[in-house]
Amino acid sequence: MPIARLNSTIRPITAAILFGTLTIASWGQEAPAAPVPQNTPETRPLPVLNYSQPVSHFPNPIGPYTARHLAAPNLANTARIDQLMHEGKLYLSLNDAIALALENNLDIAIARYNLNIADTDVLRAKAGAATLGVNTGVVQNTPGGGVLGLGGQVGSGTGGTTLGAGGAGAGAGGLVGSTLGLGPLITSFDPVLSGTLQEDRFHILPSSTFTPESPQNTTTGTFSYQQGFTWGTNLLVGFNNTRIATGDAPFTTLSPQLNSSFKFQLTQHLLQGFGFAANNRFIRIAKNDRELSDVAFRLQVITTVNQIQTMYWDLVYAYENARVQKESLAFAEKTLSDTKKQVEIGSLAPIEVVRAQSTVAQDQQALTVALTNLQLEQLLMKNALSRTLRDQVLAGADVIPTSTMELPANEPVQPTQDLVADSLRHRADLVESRIQLNTSEISNKAVRSALLPTLDLFAYYGGTGLGGVQNPTNLCSNQPVAEQAEGFCAGPNAAYKGETFISPAPTQNYGGTLNQLINSAASDKGVGLTLNIPLRNRAAQAVQIRSELEYQQAKMRLQQIENQISIEVRNAQFGVEQNRASVASAQAAVDYAKQSLDAEEKKYQFGTSTTTLVLQTESALATAESTLMSAMAAYEKSRVELDRATGVTLDHAGISIDDAAKGQVTRLPSVPYIAPRKDLPAAAPPAQQQ
Repeated sequence: MPIARLNSTIRPITAAILFGTLTIASWGQEAPAAPVPQNTPETRPLPVLNYSQPVSHFPNPIGPYTARHLAAPNLANTARIDQLMHEGKLYLSLNDAIALALENNLDIAIARYNLNIADTDVLRAKAGAATLGVNTGVVQNTPGGGVLGLGGQVGSGTGGTTLGAGGAGAGAGGLVGSTLGLGPLITSFDPVLSGTLQEDRFHILPSSTFTPESPQNTTTGTFSYQQGFTWGTNLLVGFNNTRIATGDAPFTTLSPQLNSSFKFQLTQHLLQGFGFAANNRFIRIAKNDRELSDVAFRLQVITTVNQIQTMYWDLVYAYENARVQKESLAFAEKTLSDTKKQVEIGSLAPIEVVRAQSTVAQDQQALTVALTNLQLEQLLMKNALSRTLRDQVLAGADVIPTSTMELPANEPVQPTQDLVADSLRHRADLVESRIQLNTSEISNKAVRSALLPTLDLFAYYGGTGLGGVQNPTNLCSNQPVAEQAEGFCAGPNAAYKGETFISPAPTQNYGGTLNQLINSAASDKGVGLTLNIPLRNRAAQAVQIRSELEYQQAKMRLQQIENQISIEVRNAQFGVEQNRASVASAQAAVDYAKQSLDAEEKKYQFGTSTTTLVLQTESALATAESTLMSAMAAYEKSRVELDRATGVTLDHAGISIDDAAKGQVTRLPSVPYIAPRKDLPAAAPPAQQQ
């Protein structure tokens, strides 16, 4: 078979081309290191699976063409929850709550995928393709802590996110980035090997005396290799082979005829698309985006930790408020009982019993509200610290906070300018803006390159080879004497006494044909320039000036963020000072209410006071104690807000960002200014205690 003979010769050549392709590909895959913002403690690479490295051809040749299947998300809760369960109750300290959130909170789990998504952009950019972008929004879809209308107001934005629904932030803060990544077209850095094998059978109908009716069989084998490089050079290698066998063609010298040719061409951009800035921009942008995803994940962890702390102090307040309401109800019931006894002996008027009963009813209502709020806070906390509530034991368990609020006797006061300086170094959103500004600058260089005319220098070298076997129908010995007399045949011509006018073609095998490609027997070489000047060039001008405007806009936004951070820090510091003063005032009110109640009870025992005054004084004490608990919770939340504003939440709490990225806490957080509860609630749920 013609194809079999041709393939037996082409096979080793194809193997050599493939080996060279993979070798050159290894040169072109990796771009030179691009200057990107230095890794800081806030932006260090996270220990996640690295999808920025491609699957190699070795040892599996078809590895790059095989889909990678990922494991389904793990929706089971970690074992830490079971360790904290005792007698059907979840005993939870603030440090335990944060650890459970780092392992199970779905907001963090959703944001964790962005790290791997950013890796795929790096892999894509290494091939010379445009990046697809990364999400930098903060996901806050966990109810409670000010999200979805539950708890204190700590978040903003559609769907509970700071930038957009589901954590996607496009055009945030009034900024646009429509020109990001634009610039000259980039040839794929991944080599492209193309080939065609074809067998064609064609029957030629006669159209003239010189083209008689004859069958023609054509076997074609073509191969090409193309690759671009980050310095603006394109490589193209073509290798073509054709074998033509003509059945009845007396004017065709060779049958079968072998034709081979190759061409090696290099093209270098001299104006538009010249240099690393224009050609490796996607790689540098993708690496910036990867670093940006690290910073965004850190911001996600900070936001979620702040939310968990806020929810925890809401839960502590709910417990303390329920305790105060229970004590108030118990006192009102005791007062009612004492009043009934005194009415029976005639020392008090019957109206005093009605007043006492009214107070008991009011306290019962207040206790019901306090207990339902407590149940809601427990549900929100369990939802925030677990991946699923399908576990009936967990769903029905009470959450018992084992940490309480502590007001330090001597709280260190850090100067405001030092706090502002810390925030400018640590705030994750500020680091994000700086990285994005650097990305815009990278893009601008490529856009300026696209403003230039196109001037390409190219050089090529090629060769052709011709081989085959003398066509038998073209030999004079195989033609009638009358046709030999026409003189178009090769070999001894009987019509002219055996003289040879046309010598038979020498036999040339496929190896000899390939040898002609490199021995300059029929070489083709040259150099040249290609120039393309777009007159007026209005489209490129518009893109270039737009990119500059977007860059200047981003610089203004960066300054605005710094100003906002300065105000946030001062406001958070004021909040701590104000809430500390509120705690002191509320504590003084509680002390006064206790003394007033004690004095009023003594007066009541000696008959110089009334039930109404005693109940009013007791109600004032309950209100003062509830106000104190609220002030303590507000103080703790203000400290959480101060840590967030200064960007030191993770450092102060001893939280490892690596643990958050892996979803496995190896070192328990340690939040300052908290204390263990001295009187844990009873084993029975509050509803049963009522």
